[in-house]
Amino acid sequence: MKFLTALLVLISAQVFAVEIGETAPNFTLDGTKDHVSLSDYHGKIVVLEWLNHGCPFIRKHYDSKNMQTLQRKYTAKDIVWLSIISSAPGKQGHVDKKGVEKEMKENDSGATHVLLDPTGKVGKLYEAKTTPHMYIISQKGELVYQGAIDNRPDADQDSIASAKNYVAEALDQLLSKQKIKVAKTKAYGCQVKYQ
Repeated sequence: MKFLTALLVLISAQVFAVEIGETAPNFTLDGTKDHVSLSDYHGKIVVLEWLNHGCPFIRKHYDSKNMQTLQRKYTAKDIVWLSIISSAPGKQGHVDKKGVEKEMKENDSGATHVLLDPTGKVGKLYEAKTTPHMYIISQKGELVYQGAIDNRPDADQDSIASAKNYVAEALDQLLSKQKIKVAKTKAYGCQVKYQ
């Protein structure tokens, strides 16, 4: 019985999302490149973006080129951008490796890599709930932001111009060595299509 209790504690400890200021859990996924690990980018700022191109909230940011503009702006500043697809086989947004390459081209992605998480293991590790759900990891490997891309929880492209972009704000503050003013917000979008 003690063993079972200890095992349940260990399992439950692994499924809770990391909190702000804690070390972001490492992972390895395949996608546009085989075997990309978060640890490959230790010492760099990393953005994690949960992605599902069938979601209208994702379409808002990709059809308007808002997401690609952010991706290119910050990857040009040596920030790593990892888009993660945790949609299970048979669910909206699921693609295989060829599908990822096609989607990247069709959507003019500026991400460093688009990664496949069909079992949802990494999404659940981070407790990604929506697409998009955004995370920022500092050069020290600590989670410094998690939540929404902005403060306009709708699928209307017209709202982007007046939105406060939490991700851009946090990245700018991190790059200028300032304290991140808003480190956690409520993510909005479509539910991640886990198994």
